[in-house]
Amino acid sequence: MSRQIPGLLPELEVVRKDFPILERVFEGGVPLVYLDSANTSQKPQVVIDTMVDHLERHNANIARAMHHLGAEATEAFEAARDKVAAFLGAPERDEVVFTKNASEALNLVANTLAWRSPLQVGEGDEVVITEMEHHSNIVPWQLLTERTGARLRWFGIADDGRLDTSNIDELITERTKVVALTWVSNMLGTINPIAEIARRAHAVGAIVVVDASQAAPQLPISLSSMPVEERPDFLAFTGHKTVGPTGIGVLWGRRELLEQLPPFLGGGEMIETVRMERSTYAGIPHKFEAGTPPIVEAVGLGAALEYLSHLGLDAIHAHEQAITGYALQGLQTVSGLTVLGPLDATQRGGAIAFELAGVHPHDVAQVLDSRGVAVRAGHHCAKPAHARFGVQSSTRMSSYLYTTPEEIDALIEALEYTRSYFTLG
Repeated sequence: MSRQIPGLLPELEVVRKDFPILERVFEGGVPLVYLDSANTSQKPQVVIDTMVDHLERHNANIARAMHHLGAEATEAFEAARDKVAAFLGAPERDEVVFTKNASEALNLVANTLAWRSPLQVGEGDEVVITEMEHHSNIVPWQLLTERTGARLRWFGIADDGRLDTSNIDELITERTKVVALTWVSNMLGTINPIAEIARRAHAVGAIVVVDASQAAPQLPISLSSMPVEERPDFLAFTGHKTVGPTGIGVLWGRRELLEQLPPFLGGGEMIETVRMERSTYAGIPHKFEAGTPPIVEAVGLGAALEYLSHLGLDAIHAHEQAITGYALQGLQTVSGLTVLGPLDATQRGGAIAFELAGVHPHDVAQVLDSRGVAVRAGHHCAKPAHARFGVQSSTRMSSYLYTTPEEIDALIEALEYTRSYFTLG
């Protein structure tokens, strides 16, 4: 029976039974304590079963196969699009584009903005990002500005790990064409003021692109309910962090903007007609889905988002806040340990990066792993954020809807053991 602290998911032990991998026991009877969900989440049995059933009973290519299996596969794939649209509260289901991951979704936007269209970014324009971005939301914009002659600018990070918006009026000006930022930092855990930044960006006519890879798993999102001036223009997330499979991502975009952007990839199914002289293209979303898509992965993502919706994103968010608060309290009892990012659980997500004085993060992670505790060590694809705090890398624990207080206790005990192992006193 898990210890009861306010905010935990009801029937947490029942929920954990939905995830078969959490029953894993290593050599010597060491149980798995999985605290790496910001890297990838574990998958409930319903997702596994749904994908197996599709492969066993409905496997075929979509759209182009005029037979019973092809019709079933097409129906399942498009039903997954409906489920994603419902999960995001998207105004229209055709605004949902399937990609292979969030990185591809962000690259789709950044690349097509460099090409000829009413939205084209050019010399003299500015693109604004933040210092806390995942590399997937830095490098595409660097490439865009290098190719077009536009200027790249960015928000800094305050000492407490929050975004420094004190110079927002200097950063976002009439020259700003795009503002791209993460909703929740994968390293610092910081929840960013999306609405405030979107209002300012839209006031000068800029496009707002939000990386929701860490937000979608834990924050309720309802695009239709957001005031238009506070709503992103594009939003990306990845399936494998939302208890879904790898190999599937999502780009949501406003219809008006998606229709103005040129195709990202050329190939089958994204065309209207092809002649040797030129081609015309299908409408959205198919214009951006060239070739055979990740069919079974989309079906699995649909099942995953239904699972999260059944639990309720409000309840999942409350659970994350409760577990994160409990973890922050525990980590602060470990001598020599410094948390990077906000210390208020209500202002952050479930990823907590930290340093243990005198021990390299890779050594910390290896010792924790020997005791069954799975965390991540490294720069977490967020080198600029680490550089801001003067460190090369960090150890990161990250909880999710299946994390228990007892697992946090196991982490704290393993960290104390690590200190002892390296004779830190």
